[in-house]
Amino acid sequence: MVLPVSRPSAQHVVWHWATPQARTVLGSGDLGAILRFHRTVHGLNQTELGNLLGYDKTYISALELRKKTLGDVGSLRRVAEQLRLPPHVLGVTDPADTDHRAMLQFGQSTVRLAEIARQSGHASEAVAELWPLVARLEARLEDGHTERDVLRLLAHARVGLGVALGNVLPEERLATAAHWTAKSLSIAAHFDDPAFSSYALRMHGNELRKARITGAAVDRLRHAEALAPNPEARAAVLPLYARAAGELGDAGLFDSVMQEADGLIESAAHTSLFNPYALHEIRLRGLVSTGRADLAIRLVDHGPDSTTTVAPQWRVIELVTVAHVRLLADDPGGAAEALSTAMAEAVVQRLPHQLQRIVRTAGDRLPVVRGTAVQALDRMRQEMAA
Repeated sequence: MVLPVSRPSAQHVVWHWATPQARTVLGSGDLGAILRFHRTVHGLNQTELGNLLGYDKTYISALELRKKTLGDVGSLRRVAEQLRLPPHVLGVTDPADTDHRAMLQFGQSTVRLAEIARQSGHASEAVAELWPLVARLEARLEDGHTERDVLRLLAHARVGLGVALGNVLPEERLATAAHWTAKSLSIAAHFDDPAFSSYALRMHGNELRKARITGAAVDRLRHAEALAPNPEARAAVLPLYARAAGELGDAGLFDSVMQEADGLIESAAHTSLFNPYALHEIRLRGLVSTGRADLAIRLVDHGPDSTTTVAPQWRVIELVTVAHVRLLADDPGGAAEALSTAMAEAVVQRLPHQLQRIVRTAGDRLPVVRGTAVQALDRMRQEMAA
C-alpha cells in the first residue's frame, strides 16, 4: 500500500484557494490546472501527488496534460476529498445541494463555528472551514439560485472568510482579505436591514485599514456607525473606527470616537473587541499615531487587567503596541520582554502581520529580537508560499 506523502497542514496553505489566481483556476473546472496549482501550493512533485491520490506519476502527468480524464463520479469525488475541494468544482453534484434547508443549516453552523475558531486564535482553521462554503454558495448563485437566505448566508460567509484571512495573511497580501469583505457589501445593500449593513461595512472598513487604505476605511466605518441601530452595534464599530482615525492621523476625530466608546463602556456589553483592555491598546496606538507619544508613555502602565473576553490575537496586538511605547520611553528592556512574548504567541497563532509589526517595532534598537522575528516570519512565509 502506498501511503500519502507528508505535506504541510491544509490549514496553513488553504488560503491560497481564496486568492484571485486560485479563483481563476477553480472557475475553469480544468482538472489538470487544478492539480498543477495544488502541487505548487503544497510543494509537491507529480510522484508525491500521485501517492496522495493513488495514481502513479505517469497518470498524474497525463491528467495535467489533459491526455487522460477522470470520467467516473467516484474518482472525481475522491480526488475532490483528497484535495479538500468542494465536489462541484470538479463537476460532481453534491447531494446536499438538493436539500436547501440542510445546506443552510450546515452553512450557518459553519459560519458560527469559524467565528468561534477565529476569536479563539485559530484563524487558519476558520479559513479552512469557510472557503469551501463560500465556493459552494457562489456556485449556487452563478446557477441562478438567488434565494434571500442563500444571499444572506453568502454575505456572512464572505465577511467571515475575509476577516479570517486578515488574521493569517502577511501585510503585502491583506488586500485579498479586503476583497472578500467588499464582496459582501452589494448583498448587504440588497436587504433593508441597517444592522446587517452596519456589520458588513464595519468588517470591510477594518480590513481596508489593515491593508493601509485608511481614508476609505474611515469612510466605511463612519457609515457603519451611522447605520448602527443600537448601542451594542455602535460599540462594535467604535473601536475599529477609532483605530482607523488614529492611523489617518486625525487627532480630533480619534479623540471624538474614543470619547464615544468611553461613554458606552459601562452600559454596552463587553465583547472580544469592545472592552477596557482592547480600548487601552487602541488609545495607546492612536496617541502615538497622532503625535502625542508623551501621553501614551504616561498611560502605558495604567491599563486594565485582561479578561476572558479578550481574543488571543488581541494580547499579541497589545504587547507589540506596549513595546513600541516603551521604546519611545527609552525602556528597551521592557520593550524586548514584551516583543519576545508577543513573538512566541504570534508564531503559535500563525499571525504573520503581527510578526511584521514586531520587526518594525524592534528596528535597529533591538537587533536580536528583530532577527528572531524575521526568521520566524521567513519560516511562516515558506509554509504559505506558492
